[in-house]
Amino acid sequence: MAIVAIAVLALDQLTKQMVRASLALYDVIEVIPGFLNLVHVRNTGAAFGFLNSANLVNKQLLMTGIALVAFAAILVYAWRVGHEERLTRAGLSLILGGAAGNLVDRASVGYVVDFVDVYWRTHHFWAFNVADSAITVGAGLLILDMLVVNRTDVSTAV
Repeated sequence: MAIVAIAVLALDQLTKQMVRASLALYDVIEVIPGFLNLVHVRNTGAAFGFLNSANLVNKQLLMTGIALVAFAAILVYAWRVGHEERLTRAGLSLILGGAAGNLVDRASVGYVVDFVDVYWRTHHFWAFNVADSAITVGAGLLILDMLVVNRTDVSTAV
């Protein structure tokens, strides 16, 4: 689990550094016209830009604290998962790596760099990064494990 989490953390930090070095804030590079851009934006809020525009006292401290509590809770849960639960462990590894990547940003600079802009015509999804992608895929694996794998185990046992 640690290898996957560390790899996600490293890739996330590397890509964010590349964006900081090569794109000015709010610059856009069109990758696939009408579908995908690279952008440089800063998210001072939570997932999907929630609270991004909120002007809260000690916002960096609050967001870092929430991220730290979430990271700790996921770490405790991951510690309790058995070695035979491979899909759960894979999902948690991705989530831990992604959470660590965004936590590093929040704690060090007070915002998370997002740079992937997926859109259709004038409708843009929230910009995201490698950490967000890992968290989303990891959550998908956990849901798949709960809905499919565990259900299969129960039905074969009956």
